[in-house]
Amino acid sequence: MPNTRPNCVSISEATAAGRSRSTSRRVTRRSRRASSKRRQRLRPDLPVWPAVCFYPMNKRRDPGANWFLLDFAERERLMREHGETGLKFAGKVTQLVTVGLGLDDWEWGVTLWARNHELLKDIVYRMRYDEASARYAQFGPFYVGYLAGAAEILQHCRVGVYPELESARPPEPAQPSDRRAVLPPAG
Repeated sequence: MPNTRPNCVSISEATAAGRSRSTSRRVTRRSRRASSKRRQRLRPDLPVWPAVCFYPMNKRRDPGANWFLLDFAERERLMREHGETGLKFAGKVTQLVTVGLGLDDWEWGVTLWARNHELLKDIVYRMRYDEASARYAQFGPFYVGYLAGAAEILQHCRVGVYPELESARPPEPAQPSDRRAVLPPAG
């Protein structure tokens, strides 16, 4: 029924207007997040954390578990669950996922950084049990290491002569700000 009073708004019109304002706010927030994610993917801020792990992976194409035969809504549900598991490690573990299609036998390369290897073990262990990983992921070999200079690694392994070791007191642990990347600066 048409509204015959020009200054009055029907309940259905007000509800629709409220929904469109709410939808507009959600779209704006999502757009900002997408822009931030896009920037992070193109120029990632990688932490200078000492524990690092890399592994390649594929999505399975087995007859009983073919990721690519699932409909989009199901894949979205599975990846949402996978992402929620990963969010429990926000601020503790950082990841960089790279695409490897056409470059080798693996579709993805996953690199994880953390302040210690215990966090890497925990996130990999927990994420392997969500459905997306347990049913549809195929993992390659895991490479795990420390991001540190040679002198720091030798000291950590107690190889060589260090005055603090000779005095029989344990060495001071290196602070995260003392860590240096293994790779030389670009340029």
